[in-house]
Amino acid sequence: MAGNRKRKESIMIARVLSIALVATLFFPAGSARADAGSDVVLQWNAIMETTVSGQNPFAQARIAAITQLAAFEAVNATTGQFDPYLGSISAAPGASPEAAAVSAAHDVLANYVPLAATALDAAATASLAAIPDGQSKQDGIAVGADAAAALIALRSTDGSSPAQFFQPAFADPGVWQPTPGCPPAGGILFHWQNVTPFGIQSNAQFRSAPPPALSSAEYARDYNEVLRVGGVDSAGRPADRADVARLFAALSAAGAWNSVARQLAEGTGTSLTENARILALLNMAISDGLTSSMETKYQSVFWRPETAIRAGDSDGNPGTIRDADFAPLITTPCFPGYPSAHASASYAARAILVRFWGGGGHSLVLSHPALAGMVFSYTSLKQITDDIDDARVYGGIHFRFDQEAGAKQGRKIGQYVYTHNLLADDQN
Repeated sequence: MAGNRKRKESIMIARVLSIALVATLFFPAGSARADAGSDVVLQWNAIMETTVSGQNPFAQARIAAITQLAAFEAVNATTGQFDPYLGSISAAPGASPEAAAVSAAHDVLANYVPLAATALDAAATASLAAIPDGQSKQDGIAVGADAAAALIALRSTDGSSPAQFFQPAFADPGVWQPTPGCPPAGGILFHWQNVTPFGIQSNAQFRSAPPPALSSAEYARDYNEVLRVGGVDSAGRPADRADVARLFAALSAAGAWNSVARQLAEGTGTSLTENARILALLNMAISDGLTSSMETKYQSVFWRPETAIRAGDSDGNPGTIRDADFAPLITTPCFPGYPSAHASASYAARAILVRFWGGGGHSLVLSHPALAGMVFSYTSLKQITDDIDDARVYGGIHFRFDQEAGAKQGRKIGQYVYTHNLLADDQN
């Protein structure tokens, strides 16, 4: 597809490797994918991304949103530039916004990822060493600690635990069934539909319309696309689409879009407070996209291509052909398919970032440490969401209509989060 080309150019690879080297000073096991420069908000966003990378994509997004909201609340308490999220955090006059950002992000991450505490302490020491000693620094550290504690307390009963699972009551055509690799308990993250959202009113607010009928031409069209290009041995899948599928199987929505945001922020003149706000809105939208998608998923309980194609003779559609041996290129996630969670989160993210930096004219790269030498370049945000849509279809784990529904849901979520949260005075 035009604009979605993979270029393994040495200059881009060198850039990514140099960025990873900076990140490994604090986190040898991972890598951040953008140079954060001297802005501590961007620096700690990169540290956050690496710290949460061992969590599942939904937990990553939740912790990312808490971290970035705490950093925003702390910085904004010192500058008063935007409406606060909580409104309960105050800062002493002259408190350092840089120290506030470092303290807030460190404390949130150390709370949720205690195994990373030693590395986080070292990173905080390094960040704070660059800030002149004195009362301003100490007051900034204090307000950051207050913001982190308040956000952690607010989210302590948000429904993210204990874990709950789903067992389908029926095995009718169209109904989600456990796929290979699912735990005996059934579908995972059943409780995630009830996680308190960050910036929208409820997870049902933007519930997707029902999926297409099994008897419809739309269903047959999208079914046959996955059958043709999504199998582990599909001859109809171009090599670059297989690479895209592998990239976005490894790279979560939080991982991809935080990297994109940092790259967009480089050299654009956005202030510390502005970056804190943008990253908070971004991660609120990503997390709300994921919780909303799970709410629709467990309302629709629609089957995945792996189940559907193996049972293609039972759907009542003469346009579908059964392949009893179909296996997807990418391992099927263990929860219903409709709509795509990655699409919902990613289109929500795109809706936020386009507000600040526009949709095109960019120079962006995405990669993942587990996929050595694989670097994708993009000039627009649309190219990224196009690749994410392709990744799920060519990976064999989603129908195209799953992606379209997730995209529609995500756009609405991003728009709502932007227009209702962390507003400047001239937006009220």
